[in-house]
Amino acid sequence: MSGVGVVVSDQWLQSQFTQVELRGLHSNFLSARNESGKVTLGNLPPVMCKLKALKDIPSEDDITLILNESSSDMTKQIDFESFLRAYLDLQGRATVKFGHTKLKTSSSFLKARTTTIRHNISESEKTSYVAHINSFLREDKFLKDYLPIDPSGNALFDLAKDGVLLCKLINVAVPGTIDERAINTKKVLNPWERNENHTLCLNSAKAIGCTVVNIGTQDLVEARPHLVVGLISQIIKIQLLADLNLTKTPQLVELVEDSKDVEELLSLAPEKVLLKWMNFHLKKAGYTKQVNNFSSDLKDGEAYAHLLNALAPEHGTTTTLDTKDPTERANLIIKQAEKLDCKRYVTPQDIVEGSPNLNLAFVAQIFQHRNGLSVDTKKISFAEMMEDDAQTSREERCFRLWINSLGTDTYINNLFDSVRTGWVLLEVLDKIAPGSVNWKQATKPPIKMPFRKVENCNQVIRIGKELNFSLVNVAGNDIVQGNKKLILAFLWQLMRFTMLQLLKNLRFHAQGKEITDADILNWANRKVKSVGRKSQMESFKDKSLSDGTFFLELLSAVEPRVVNWSVVTKGETDEDKKLNATYIISVARKLGCSIFLLPEDIIEVNQKMILTLTASIMYWSLQHKADTPETIPEEDNAASDESPPAAADGENASS
Repeated sequence: MSGVGVVVSDQWLQSQFTQVELRGLHSNFLSARNESGKVTLGNLPPVMCKLKALKDIPSEDDITLILNESSSDMTKQIDFESFLRAYLDLQGRATVKFGHTKLKTSSSFLKARTTTIRHNISESEKTSYVAHINSFLREDKFLKDYLPIDPSGNALFDLAKDGVLLCKLINVAVPGTIDERAINTKKVLNPWERNENHTLCLNSAKAIGCTVVNIGTQDLVEARPHLVVGLISQIIKIQLLADLNLTKTPQLVELVEDSKDVEELLSLAPEKVLLKWMNFHLKKAGYTKQVNNFSSDLKDGEAYAHLLNALAPEHGTTTTLDTKDPTERANLIIKQAEKLDCKRYVTPQDIVEGSPNLNLAFVAQIFQHRNGLSVDTKKISFAEMMEDDAQTSREERCFRLWINSLGTDTYINNLFDSVRTGWVLLEVLDKIAPGSVNWKQATKPPIKMPFRKVENCNQVIRIGKELNFSLVNVAGNDIVQGNKKLILAFLWQLMRFTMLQLLKNLRFHAQGKEITDADILNWANRKVKSVGRKSQMESFKDKSLSDGTFFLELLSAVEPRVVNWSVVTKGETDEDKKLNATYIISVARKLGCSIFLLPEDIIEVNQKMILTLTASIMYWSLQHKADTPETIPEEDNAASDESPPAAADGENASS
């Protein structure tokens, strides 16, 4: 099996591990076999206990208890994929329950992974999210027959099973993410169509910033309540916090004093910006306490009372503060918020109990309706000066979302600021090239001494050179200084290396040869030609690609039923090109490709993103057609010499 590479049928599950990890775990799985050659849940504890990643779980008994929560039948036979899911579940549990060092990083809702850690769901949260869905999707042509959902029963989970609801919810959170022409919306879906919807949902959720580590399409087909609610929670919060950045709300510069503070504001997670905004108004209102979280600091309702009085003086009252009983005060807060149309997310009980998710949603809704910030044109002008050009912004977004999708311990909100300590890059390198990082020589943030950051980044550059990245005249200090051009060039080579390694692991029939950019190009052209189509691409910057025809023909060649040609345009106008590009991305995700590009990347033929798209389609095709191996012809290997390594300046990365 090691010569072939360990191929897992669930692409999401496959993406959670390197081939080295999969081979090791497969050996452990085989070692768990009993006398009859089968593996049961009961065989797992002694094997799992020896695994390094689970060292924080004290004993076999603890592992048995955790496994018992997901299934009471320990004699149940399991396959390798179930073994991998159990391993990921235990890993998540170890981090939350037993791992002391990692707890601090899991406070952010965007970081909090959707895992099987907590099987009971908050009825209050479910009710709140159902109200959100009923409100935002009530006019949807397809869903209006099923809405409003009754929050008291299982209607939410029954509706989630076909995948349409979650796809539509993603589009509410970040409009235009999914081309709705790619969603299967028949009244009755067959298992294949349902699975396609969930695959589209999960890949699109990753593409808007959700962390979907430890959740697969089968979990959504079965509509496992804690996973569905966890995913919905992330999607809704991304929607509610969408305006908490300087691009959408330039007035946020009022929260800071000078340009240096603006840089810091740009790097903050949206929920941290929300806290900063709340404390800004509370301080102006004379409230002396600092609000540091959306839970215990809000339980007594005092901060809410001051905030609402400051933002909506026309509805101001002293009664709320004079009331001594917290529940009564919470009642009055809800009534006051109702006048601003901000009552959807919390009940008085949620405030008193300090529900972090619902309080955050409540504060975000208040911000959306009444942010209370003035427009200081002088300040806004220097915030605008810090804006990146469109392509840099798109590449920053792509690499940031890609890094977050890898399931590293650190969730990043601003790429350029987050990589400057080197730690995040070391985490990524450890994921894609296990064993490459010397953790004894690395320093974990927060880092007070600047030379420690340089040490981290020097190690990043050293590993990059070992992986044959083009890093002429690039030093660790360039990353510490936040040189955007060099950071993007390094990350591009990192992403490209990962893709080529994935393809190499599948292309066992390439006789051990490295996969090159030219191999990907030739494979795509051959694939399209093999089904009698005429379009071809000369390179990854071929301007003819902008109309989308080639990629639609390529997708149709690898899976004939996935493209609905009746909705495809000729791609002659800019609008038609945009329609095709949007459709291509959704169809690729529906197929199973984990991609982070935007329609503009196809229309403008961004060669880096065109290469990632082609490679992702190739990876899917090889994974699913492994029984009919496609050998690389000699001309492919000859052509591969034309493909230089990605240049440090990012210009010739895939020419």
